[in-house]
Amino acid sequence: MNQENQLQNRIPVIDKEVTWDKTQVIMSKTNAFGIIEYANEVFVDVSGYEDYELMGQPHNIIRHPDMPKVIFKVLWENLKAGKNFHAIVKNLARSGRYYWVITDFEIAKDENGVIMNYFGRRQAVPQEVISLHIEPLYKKLLQIEAASGVEYSEKYLIGFLEEKKRTYVEYIKELIYEHEKTQSKFANYEEKEKEDEEEEEERGFFRRLFNR
Repeated sequence: MNQENQLQNRIPVIDKEVTWDKTQVIMSKTNAFGIIEYANEVFVDVSGYEDYELMGQPHNIIRHPDMPKVIFKVLWENLKAGKNFHAIVKNLARSGRYYWVITDFEIAKDENGVIMNYFGRRQAVPQEVISLHIEPLYKKLLQIEAASGVEYSEKYLIGFLEEKKRTYVEYIKELIYEHEKTQSKFANYEEKEKEDEEEEEERGFFRRLFNR
């Protein structure tokens, strides 16, 4: 059993959320294999680990057992291909409590185009988005993984998104946008109608979300 799994098995999972300042951004830097090389103070405060405990550890030291494996499979497939990926993730703090975040990445490459580092930004997700949409989907994916494996969990996810005519990133963007629109956070945000502008629209939305 590897080191992070040994540590996680000693953590009692508590069905309570970490109390943290959700206006803050959790930041980290890993190497190409997901090994932590830097964690900002927000990461340390929210996760409950000291920075010296995080250095040299796989980022999945904070993986919550409620997370479907297929979400990380898709996330890493995109990152290894050099593509940013926005995912909604439930993390496990050292206390056993949880905290939900949405991810954003910058990918650093060397002069030969080889990926060297991932710079991750994570911030809070609206509770309504989680409870109404993400938790039911993730619970279904976990059930499928337990019964039939990740392969069929991925097939279900693909079918779910095909029905909605969205990619995963488009789906979560739509969920968050609709929530924020009701909160008037993006009162001046206007949807572009032309298909050739959709990609730039998506990038612009997440830049606003992460204040980039």
